[in-house]
Amino acid sequence: MTGPDDFTPRLGRIRDVGKAGGKRVHTQLRRAVARLKKSGKKSAFTGKRYGAGGAARTRARTSRHLARQRVRRVVVKVHIARAGKSGPGVYRAHIGYIQRDGVERDGSGGRLYDREREDLDAKKFLERSENDRHQFRIIVSPEHGAALGDLKPAIREFMAQIEKDTGRRLDWIAVDHHNTGHPHTHIVIRGRDARMKDIVIAKDYLMHGLREAAEDIVTSRLGPRRDLEILRARHSEIDKDRFTGIDRELERAMSDGRVIIARAQNEAGRFERHLTLARLRHLKTLGLAEPAGPDEWTMKAGWSETLRDMGRRGDIIRTLSREHGQRRNFSYAETLAPDAAPLVGIVLDSGPEDELRDTRYVLMEDFDGRAWHVPAAALDQTNAPPAGAVVEVRRSPAEPRRADRTIAEIAERSGGLWSDALHAEADPGATSEYRLAHKRRLEALRRAGIVERNADGAWDVPEDFLERSAAYEGRRASGLSLRTLSWMSLERQASLKADTWLDSAAANHPGLAPQRAARLAFLRREGLLAPGKDSFTDSQRAELRRSEREGAQARQASSSGRQAVSMRVGDRFDGRLEGHVNLAQGRMAIIGNEIAFVLVPWRDTLGRQIGRRLTIEQAARGIGWTIGPERQRGLSR
Repeated sequence: MTGPDDFTPRLGRIRDVGKAGGKRVHTQLRRAVARLKKSGKKSAFTGKRYGAGGAARTRARTSRHLARQRVRRVVVKVHIARAGKSGPGVYRAHIGYIQRDGVERDGSGGRLYDREREDLDAKKFLERSENDRHQFRIIVSPEHGAALGDLKPAIREFMAQIEKDTGRRLDWIAVDHHNTGHPHTHIVIRGRDARMKDIVIAKDYLMHGLREAAEDIVTSRLGPRRDLEILRARHSEIDKDRFTGIDRELERAMSDGRVIIARAQNEAGRFERHLTLARLRHLKTLGLAEPAGPDEWTMKAGWSETLRDMGRRGDIIRTLSREHGQRRNFSYAETLAPDAAPLVGIVLDSGPEDELRDTRYVLMEDFDGRAWHVPAAALDQTNAPPAGAVVEVRRSPAEPRRADRTIAEIAERSGGLWSDALHAEADPGATSEYRLAHKRRLEALRRAGIVERNADGAWDVPEDFLERSAAYEGRRASGLSLRTLSWMSLERQASLKADTWLDSAAANHPGLAPQRAARLAFLRREGLLAPGKDSFTDSQRAELRRSEREGAQARQASSSGRQAVSMRVGDRFDGRLEGHVNLAQGRMAIIGNEIAFVLVPWRDTLGRQIGRRLTIEQAARGIGWTIGPERQRGLSR
């Protein structure tokens, strides 16, 4: 063919060759087929605005007359706490915690108040909450809380606005905290209204509406942010080792791990460009970003999560400095290598990590004198060890959740996609609630940058999904576990006529030489060890354990006026779980009724059952126990 438009084709380099190229084409075809199989129905109901406050949030968002940057910043955190199997004990513990000593300006305990009264007694509120299935916990922390002075008027106005938005009269209490550099308020709202109906508040309102209401109130009281305040606040974000507002904008602008910084068209644009580039240069020093051209940067995978982790650690450092001074440096247990040997040491202290969920971190010192911060995720909060206890911290392998494996299996069949329809097709027996749980899991992983949600509602699942979800789970749960080896301090163990952890081979550490020497001297002085001997025989251990247990029974019988019962094979005992007693041989549960009680070895699963009625039965292999009407299989030995 010839003519005025003649051309010579020039073939480029062949890119997809061999097996890998064929596999990619096959994957793309499967994705296309999977999308075609989706119906053209409207997007599914999300429930974001279901419940009280949903419509109010939409109205509030459209009625704001100030630009976003002019509004005073307020951090609002929300948690819905459920009674669950533990009953109202979780409510009692939380209110006791937010009233703890040291939260007021003068160092005293927190004072409860409500819409009208102050210095309230929590007892009546707890009695009203006795049968509530859930409660709302809110922390309100204004950026300029100190400028407000007394927080109570603003909080009462905030709660009145929530009642107006939800159309409910709420039963609530609050307490102000002034023990940090940022005054803040804890609010607890009952999960039932005056008509004893469960309160359901729209997710969208909880996530955004509460913050917007608080910001509007603080802005009305302090006035809008001035230009100089805005500039200073934005500029201060440049070298912060935490996730900032600039980072949030970078995250929104990012595509395929890259971000392009547009050329400025005006003065405001030049200022924003300067801020963004300065921030990227700081992220480069942290190893989280690299320039890829004059206006293009490549972000390291997981950069935003790394910044959030750095922010959390910075918060920890400030908390430790405030509560423990600058007397020592702390290492982070979560930085231990996967193959690191377990840490064994004593508990120095514990402190709040998440005030909404009542979780606490632990500070421990190993026997080489190094201090470690152990995050709350490594602890069973119902069995947190006291100061002085001997503990072991070890790495636990990070694994994906079972839901992640299901998602990966469906994505493998569907060309890297997951959707509700694809899940239902792959597993016809899966209920809508079960599939919704997987969708929620994907939403959490989306926020971590692991998966992406498409406009049609399907989810793109990467080929390395299981590895990345396992790593995410390891970061989230810290990949650590803490076990209490002895509930008693080394000092107390040194002078006990009992079989202690200090007597075990595990305590043969050079750092424990003084304690071991003091222990041996005591045992020889008391005639429990013959000269030249440095350990008990098996029969001595058994006798010391029996004697210690009988002594604990005698003390409990004397203090309660009840009879101690010794369990034999086949015996049953009905009573309430009253608490526990810590012995050298381990923690013992106290189960009692009006006339008698029994001491049995503690199980970690009992931590949330205090006050509940249960039945125990002595079997040949251990003790079986029943909580409430349902049988819980398990043996204590």
